Amino acid sequence: MSTTRQADTSSSPLRGLLLFLIIAVLFVLEGATRNAMFSGSWNSALSILNMGLISAVTALGVNMIWGYGGLFNAGVVGFVALGGLAPILISTPPVAGAWAAGGPRLILALAVGLATLVLAIVAANRLSRGLRFWGAALVLIVGYVLTRMAFDPAVTAIEANNPAEAGNIGGLGLPILMSWPVGMLLAAIAAWGVGRVALGLRSDYLAIATLGIGEIIVAILKNEGWLARGVLNMTGVPRPVPYELALQSNPHFVAAAARWGMDAATASGIYVKLCYMAIFVAVVLTLILLSQLALYSPWGRMMRAIRDNETAAAAMGKNVTHRHLQLFVLGSAVIGLSGAMMVTLDGLMAPGGYNPLRYTFLIWVMVIVGGSGNNWGAVLGAVTIWFLWIKAEVWGPALIAMLTGPMADGPVKAHLLDSAPHMRFIAMGAVLLLVLRFAPRGLLPEK
Repeated sequence: MSTTRQADTSSSPLRGLLLFLIIAVLFVLEGATRNAMFSGSWNSALSILNMGLISAVTALGVNMIWGYGGLFNAGVVGFVALGGLAPILISTPPVAGAWAAGGPRLILALAVGLATLVLAIVAANRLSRGLRFWGAALVLIVGYVLTRMAFDPAVTAIEANNPAEAGNIGGLGLPILMSWPVGMLLAAIAAWGVGRVALGLRSDYLAIATLGIGEIIVAILKNEGWLARGVLNMTGVPRPVPYELALQSNPHFVAAAARWGMDAATASGIYVKLCYMAIFVAVVLTLILLSQLALYSPWGRMMRAIRDNETAAAAMGKNVTHRHLQLFVLGSAVIGLSGAMMVTLDGLMAPGGYNPLRYTFLIWVMVIVGGSGNNWGAVLGAVTIWFLWIKAEVWGPALIAMLTGPMADGPVKAHLLDSAPHMRFIAMGAVLLLVLRFAPRGLLPEK
């Protein structure tokens, strides 16, 4: 028995290296080979890789919550969206006249709302048993009315300020990288609120709560135009790397591009994407290092013991609910970081684009395929699934066209051709089923 376990452990690093090497070859083929399967564009390959790295950060956050603690977060999209709000509030330029129009009243409304919550908690804890509910309810009702009295006029004034081009409160104009920790903080605060309510209950309540809070957050971002212009979207988000046009107007860069055998436009796109890739790789490696240190520390061993047997851990004096809350907040903060990184890469905040299929279901597929509980597995699953998700949009129609070629023209053939763009959903389901059948613990299982 010990010999078999030793052999499995020794072969695991080789297996991981081989799988990462296969993915690297696919990206090289995408950049260097032009045919029906690959684009032959390094810009395309690097674009896929950068989004894959951001997805890896999201997957690492989900892996902390699920792989370490067995907690099911069904509202990943909401925490991604909250993280994406941070670059808008921190790094975009201030909107002229917005603060004067409604800023002080907005701060007053937020202060009244926070005070209402604090007083309601105090009332629920200090009043006698028969008065707790009614006292807390009275505080909440009065506080809600007072908050709306200050909040509604402030929002109306802000949204009426230059609505064609702005209509939002604006940002602080700080460097974009400073917004990433703020994105983590926003997601962590939301996770703490959800966790305080749901983690002491049955596990399915957490799934319901996170599903609801995810949709609520997205709905707020869509409808509260004063925050980030709602469905009008925010563009022009600052970036931590040079702009392509600036590089194309730089004679030294143009000369260097000519020496590389490229035109300035292509070279500038590749250069910018390589700069983003360097930042994202640094973030992913830092998260993996910290996650691995935490996982194999006494804290990590305790979390896995709680995950495997909550009853036994509680009998040994561990505060299971407190530890679950701790882990849920940490994992959600990492998810929020990925949301800030995504808005930074896109230069765009579009609340309507936060789709649960993309930002919840697909992330869970990445974690399951890569290997729940394994940080390197989460990264492998994220990059692999994102590559397949993007390429399936091209490969699916090509496959359907090839299969339907011998068929006679008719409604069946027309239906198959029209449905070809949806092949990516079938492809993801097929990949998930194959992995669950032949590698139920993922491509890189937890050790």
